[in-house]
Amino acid sequence: MKKTILFAASMAAASLASPVMAQDSGKTYFDGVYVGGTFGLDAMDDNANDRLVFDTDGDGDFDDNVRTVTNIDAFSPGFCNGQANGATRTAGCRDDKSDFGYAVRIGFDKRLGDGPIVAGLLVEGAMSDSVEYTSGFSTTPASYTLASKLDKSVAVRGRLGFSPGNGQGLFYVTGGVAYGDIEHEFTTTNTANSFDVVGDDKWRLGGQIGGGAELMLTDNISWGLEYLYSRYDDDKASVLVGPGTAGATNPFLLDAGQTNLASADSNFDIHSIRTSLSFRF
Repeated sequence: MKKTILFAASMAAASLASPVMAQDSGKTYFDGVYVGGTFGLDAMDDNANDRLVFDTDGDGDFDDNVRTVTNIDAFSPGFCNGQANGATRTAGCRDDKSDFGYAVRIGFDKRLGDGPIVAGLLVEGAMSDSVEYTSGFSTTPASYTLASKLDKSVAVRGRLGFSPGNGQGLFYVTGGVAYGDIEHEFTTTNTANSFDVVGDDKWRLGGQIGGGAELMLTDNISWGLEYLYSRYDDDKASVLVGPGTAGATNPFLLDAGQTNLASADSNFDIHSIRTSLSFRF
């Protein structure tokens, strides 16, 4: 992640420092419709306190402990904010998966008067390969991992920028709303109970905020570097744990014959560093 950010920053500095192609003195930049795409790295917001939570009595509140017939906390080995390496807590966990993100956009910029201020609006569709994990470990021993991934999203953002000098460069802030289709997968080493993901593949409301810089390479082509923070509500998906082949004394079944488990973190957060290329009409 750090190497990618440093590389992108150095590329941006080199581009802004190098001479640009001579333009007509009367040319107005960042004023009109454009289409483009972005490519970059998406990093999950690593919440160190993330854990699995449980609803054992069926009241809809995830505020219960899964306990054995001897009243021992079945998840006393603990939790981790990553992907379990094995059935036991001592096997450790891997970090969330930070990976590539992609987007296409169409937008409109308007230079306000004859000054350096530029206002705009864009619509963007994006996909990400990054995955967020939450794991827990039971005394059985067994591991339980819930994975969340942004399959696709649609966002509408405004942006407000400053275009100094001859107007070929633009520094801007951006923000708006987004809808994301968040997928959930569940894996476990427990082969006795049944596990079903419920509330999955739902579009979630979110928000975005960020900033960046853009440079006109020619009269119609611009290159940019952008940071974007996205947060989506993700409090609907859970895993229904049923009997399977387990007996009546199974800890997941003692209270109400089944248990719901979910991640304690009700938000899905992504930090994106991306480069963009746009064609302006």
